[in-house]
Amino acid sequence: MCGRYTLLAEANELAEEFQVSDVAPLEPRYNIAPTQDVPVVRLEGGPALHGVSAPSSMAVVRQSETGGARRVDILRWGLIPHWAKDTSFAYRTINARAETVATQPSFRDAFRKRRCIVPASGFFEWQKLIKGGKEIKQPHYIRRRDGRPLGLAGLWDRWEGPDGTVIESFTIITTEANETVQALHNRMPVILDPQNYDVWLNPATKAERLQSLLSPCPSDWLVTSPVSRQVNNPRNDYPGCLDELP
Repeated sequence: MCGRYTLLAEANELAEEFQVSDVAPLEPRYNIAPTQDVPVVRLEGGPALHGVSAPSSMAVVRQSETGGARRVDILRWGLIPHWAKDTSFAYRTINARAETVATQPSFRDAFRKRRCIVPASGFFEWQKLIKGGKEIKQPHYIRRRDGRPLGLAGLWDRWEGPDGTVIESFTIITTEANETVQALHNRMPVILDPQNYDVWLNPATKAERLQSLLSPCPSDWLVTSPVSRQVNNPRNDYPGCLDELP
């Protein structure tokens, strides 16, 4: 599962990593939680939904190797399928399992047509421990060893309510945990290899090729450290959430 993550990178760092020009300034986020609005990377002019084009981007686009162009948009975390009756779906769809994403009704259409990359600096998992005879959940912060931003595999959809309200939202795909994460949780987000960003975003990529990307990243990519339990509260979004414990 991936239920919290961070995005601390500067705009120019994201622009370089994800090949999107002139990303608008971003405030650092130390504790991103479900239903919040955050940046995702997707293709300009991707498959339209119900004939409605995508909203204005917060970035100038740059051509990718596949001929599409990447853009950064702000979407809500927790995918609301376009056919949903209301927005309550969002709380059940913050993650999509790699093993069933191609067939699950909530995700299968987005998997075929509306894929995105979720930029992150790191993510949190909770380890169950016994202290003083009581079980506690100790948060750990997981990030790349080399400090590069993570590109998490995501899907997006566009929902329109009866009153005309439009919400674009996304989910993060998870897979089985690698050796680094296994001690904390049996699932982890799919961290894409940067050389596969174009493959993931390309609407022409076949399902079999897409599925091959949904495996755990190499264990040696990641490092983990226990951090302050301040991150347990989603209202806390400040540097103290990342205070490392001895």
